Amino acid sequence: MRELTGGIYFGQPRGIRTLENGERQGYNTDVYSESEIRRIAHVAFQLAMQRNRKLLSVDKANVLEVTELWKQVVNEVAVEYPEVEVSHMYVDNAAMQLVRRPKQFDVIVTGNLFGDILSDEAAMLTGSIGMLPSASLDQNKKGMYEPCHGSAPDIAGQGVANPLATILSVAMMLRYSFGEEAAAKAIEDAVGRVLDQGLRTPDIWSEGTTKVGTQAMGDAVVNAL
Repeated sequence: MRELTGGIYFGQPRGIRTLENGERQGYNTDVYSESEIRRIAHVAFQLAMQRNRKLLSVDKANVLEVTELWKQVVNEVAVEYPEVEVSHMYVDNAAMQLVRRPKQFDVIVTGNLFGDILSDEAAMLTGSIGMLPSASLDQNKKGMYEPCHGSAPDIAGQGVANPLATILSVAMMLRYSFGEEAAAKAIEDAVGRVLDQGLRTPDIWSEGTTKVGTQAMGDAVVNAL
């Protein structure tokens, strides 16, 4: 879970200036208010309650005060969710652990910058960014669902795009906006069955599997569903 509306991408002041010695200097401001942190922390804990009741908060509290506040607020919110096991990890270690032993994690919550980086790293654990669905949600669970890779215009019309991230985004929509857990799981199970059959689009193809195009992969999921 990545916070999307705050942090260093939106903090002020920011810009590029020229110092008195004539050297250019770029600067940005990483800012999080308590309410911003508390908002996403509640959503993260609620998601953890729906899954394995395990939440990791990622920060860099050893050197960044803004993330020290992040850690403090997450711990305060944790009191309201005693069933959830909450832990903290520095972002550099989290990046390493995602590669080393990804199955140790369930729900991860972090700020905008760290989430931007870790989400792409996590995507490649599946073999391709074409496998990764995403949801950008407001506090009322309304939002935009899309594959992490966007529209991929560079391969438009070639029939080689992986449709699974788009299909899995629909599963996320059914689960998180509409509360239709059974329908969401049915879609995810269908995708799993197709992959178990050995069908692969070019981005995830390897020796011993069957290479198919976008439409064939989509049709296979529909048939499995």
